Amino acid sequence: MMAVHRGVMTEQSFPAMSGSLVEPQPAVAQAPKFWRRTAPMLTAAALVAGLFGGVTGAVIASPDSPAASSSVAAQTVSNQSTVDWTTTASSVLPSVVQVNVANGLGSGVILTADGKILTNNHVVASSGGRLTVTLNDGRQVPATVVSTDPASDLAVVQATGVSGLTPIKWADSDSVKVGDAVMAIGSPSGLQGTVTTGIVSALDRKVTVPGEGRRASSVSYQAIQTDASINPGNSGGALVNSAGELIGINSAIYSPASSSGEAGSVGIGFAIPSNTAKQIVDELS
Repeated sequence: MMAVHRGVMTEQSFPAMSGSLVEPQPAVAQAPKFWRRTAPMLTAAALVAGLFGGVTGAVIASPDSPAASSSVAAQTVSNQSTVDWTTTASSVLPSVVQVNVANGLGSGVILTADGKILTNNHVVASSGGRLTVTLNDGRQVPATVVSTDPASDLAVVQATGVSGLTPIKWADSDSVKVGDAVMAIGSPSGLQGTVTTGIVSALDRKVTVPGEGRRASSVSYQAIQTDASINPGNSGGALVNSAGELIGINSAIYSPASSSGEAGSVGIGFAIPSNTAKQIVDELS
């Protein structure tokens, strides 16, 4: 496995809370009906990765860590009424795909015109290396897993027989500020091309997701927190700024779990920063 090195960042851990972090499940790829995810029973709350369906994740965040002291002063929230989200959506949607695996689905962002795609490792971990992707224009094409980095929960996939795709535009995630307007794009519950908007709620949140299986290692990263609605199926999708530039890869949500184990968005979502993702992509390529 390729070693990945990351720079040191200031982190803010979760304050103590009753609950745990869980990885999102891939969505069962059936249309056109709505799905409800069955998740493992959790005590009071769960942090779930943005997958829907069959991949169960026993994800535990670091809720037992005391809140880190923060020197962030109150900031004025961006006035989203001035943002032309219609233009943003139309420019970004062609760069976001649905990633279909045998037991579910997730999302991904296009890196190159010839079909290189970035997604979450937990989206493709059970695929056996072979899957399909559904493009924004509705075409479904075969794809293979090129490389993965479980430690960062990122993976690169190659779609076959395609050309002229629209690569995502990258933003500098270090320039993101609390209060910035953002849009999340992906396939929640298999509803491809869904867009939701919100703001950046916090930066440098430490998210720890335990690995699947007894021998799997946990995944930790410092995330962008957003209140844009993210649900199972959004994993691997884009979090973009108002200019339509990628600031993060949607990867997890915090959600209270019902007695049936189901979880959904309560406005606390997490994305792997684009600078981290770009570094991993460069190392995996």
